[in-house]
Amino acid sequence: MHAKAVCHVLGHEQLARLGPVMHVRTLSGGAVLYHEGDRARGVFTIRQGMVKLYKLLDGRCQVTGFALPGDLIGLAQDDRYAHSVEAIEGAELCCWEQHRFCGVLNAFPPMKHAVLERSLLELATVQRQLLLLGRKTARERVATFLLQMAARVCRGRPNFIPLPMSRTDIADHLGLTVETVSRTFTALRKEGLIDLGDRRGARVLSFDGLRAVAEP
Repeated sequence: MHAKAVCHVLGHEQLARLGPVMHVRTLSGGAVLYHEGDRARGVFTIRQGMVKLYKLLDGRCQVTGFALPGDLIGLAQDDRYAHSVEAIEGAELCCWEQHRFCGVLNAFPPMKHAVLERSLLELATVQRQLLLLGRKTARERVATFLLQMAARVCRGRPNFIPLPMSRTDIADHLGLTVETVSRTFTALRKEGLIDLGDRRGARVLSFDGLRAVAEP
């Protein structure tokens, strides 16, 4: 999966000027970028791969989201990270020091605008997640999740949704059990809405059918 990070709005000369304040970091699958409560030292954009964001609540894992190429993570209000971040099957990130990031944005207004757009998208995603957990049935949650992922990642294969995360991660994200997620995937397959023949993800056979499930 590839998408353009917030720095894509800069030209080659401007990108070259970012060299001294930015570096690239590679994470292997399962590697933790930072933990919830760690002092916030860096801000990151995803270049390749996917990471999961999660919190531990009373010893239980709550996956709050999945960051994809182009997404910005690590901004902190009170000098501490609000969640943990773990790579899924490896990831490559652009990294900035937290205390220098605002200076970078002020020096490059197009990038500042791109960060604002990303932040607004993230806020909208959080609002949709609250609705998802608060009002939808298990079946509706899984269908909505697939549609949301499709909107974010389907490009070269417009009906294929890469799902490198585990069923456990999906369950923790949707507030369901792993068994419920697996049963729902199977039911959607039997109804002819998705195909699960590729272990790397799901192929949508009927977007209209999925939408009907997500919003009955």
